[in-house]
Amino acid sequence: MSIDIPAPARLAAPTGAAAAVSGAAYEEAIELTRRLKLPHIRRAMAEVIPTAKAQRWDPAETVKVLLAEEAAGRATANLRTRRARAAFPTGKTFHIWNEQASSIPAPTQSALRTLEWVARRENLCVVGPSGTGKSHFTEALGQAAVDAGMTVAWFTIEDLGGLVRRHRVDDSVAKAFARLTRTDLVIVDDIGLLPVSADAAEGFYRLVDAAYERRSLAVSSNLHPSGFDEIMPKTLATATVDRLLHHAHVVVTNGDSHRLTEATGGHGVVPLS
Repeated sequence: MSIDIPAPARLAAPTGAAAAVSGAAYEEAIELTRRLKLPHIRRAMAEVIPTAKAQRWDPAETVKVLLAEEAAGRATANLRTRRARAAFPTGKTFHIWNEQASSIPAPTQSALRTLEWVARRENLCVVGPSGTGKSHFTEALGQAAVDAGMTVAWFTIEDLGGLVRRHRVDDSVAKAFARLTRTDLVIVDDIGLLPVSADAAEGFYRLVDAAYERRSLAVSSNLHPSGFDEIMPKTLATATVDRLLHHAHVVVTNGDSHRLTEATGGHGVVPLS
């Protein structure tokens, strides 16, 4: 539910507002906001209180404005924290995505952008040659999920190998992947370019197994998952793909590399003067 209220940044505070906001009651209120961890209310009080006095707001209106400032401030801070924890590699979003240039059918793009598949704990596999927008599309979906209030984590498959090695020391690998799958959406990027190390293969299997029917995974790969036995042990690949594809949308990209097209068209760099 949206609340239509005047934000302090738009309030017309009376002249001498700073002087008007003082006194024992105000200082006690400031101290209470510290004790109750209400930093956004504390910052807004210097503008809201004199404005409320000057415009003779109902006390309930003043309280509503201050609480709305705290809610908005917390939402912004939480969004910033979720985005930082996702560890996206480039910051690419749908704002710079060219829907028409993608080989993914427009209805499929629209359906995936609703993120309903994440709510249903389904998976997504985006498969195709290098440069056809796989990483951009999956990252943009992750960014949209963060904007929608979800938690997201971004990995390469070798990052998963590093996670296995770090936690093997104290035999906490299973716990590490259980914690990881508390995340709403886990993205694994760029599978298939190189053979996968034994630790990475183990990590990928553990992630898929832990997330199976519990959380959503999005995978981008140069190889179709049916060919993962080319880059990891066949037995492990079979078990991984079986779980990955059971509840998955498989999207195939094709065409020439967007990067190569830009480069050959002279749009890959700013021309030298």
